[in-house]
Amino acid sequence: MPGNAEHTHHIRLRTQQLEMDTAPAASDDYEGKLQAAQVQLEQLQKQREELERKKQELEALNGRKSQFLTAQVELTEKLSGAVTRIDRELYEMRQEMEDLEQCRVCFASHLDKLQKYNPEAWSKEQLAAHLDRATTSADLAADEYEQAAAHFSNMRSGEIFGRGKARRSGPATAGVSDFKAQFRSGLAFNLPVIVLGGIALIAYLLK
Repeated sequence: MPGNAEHTHHIRLRTQQLEMDTAPAASDDYEGKLQAAQVQLEQLQKQREELERKKQELEALNGRKSQFLTAQVELTEKLSGAVTRIDRELYEMRQEMEDLEQCRVCFASHLDKLQKYNPEAWSKEQLAAHLDRATTSADLAADEYEQAAAHFSNMRSGEIFGRGKARRSGPATAGVSDFKAQFRSGLAFNLPVIVLGGIALIAYLLK
């Protein structure tokens, strides 16, 4: 009997010792897991903040992109319209300059011819013929002057003829080509008529 009691006592001591040995190990494992979880939470929080920052940056960039697209459309329309109007304006200015150059040549020719007439130096015998020729030249010059004034009346050059300065709303009209054709012909077209009229008048006077 004494032998059995001693054996039981030793078993109980060993069980208590095992429980004492395993308790600190379980506590250490719990603390480790808690710290690991805390570290993971901190990492997740940092990732969340980083994602939020990137989201805000992306929203800001999208806002700037939207503003640029709006400005791009508006500026494209404005610049495109301006370029078209400038091209049209330059074209009309070139056309007007060409017409003015031809007009100047024609007027200079009329002016030169009119200034050469000197009625005071004409004899009585030649007075009628000279007057007829001079009157024809003057009528031709006056007619072409009026045509030019009407042509340029809706252009900047209209003030040259005392018609006031006006702006055209569209491209050059179809009358430009007709007017330019008349200037190109100039006196070369009317000179034969004048010569024939002078010859006829002289022949009439000599009868």
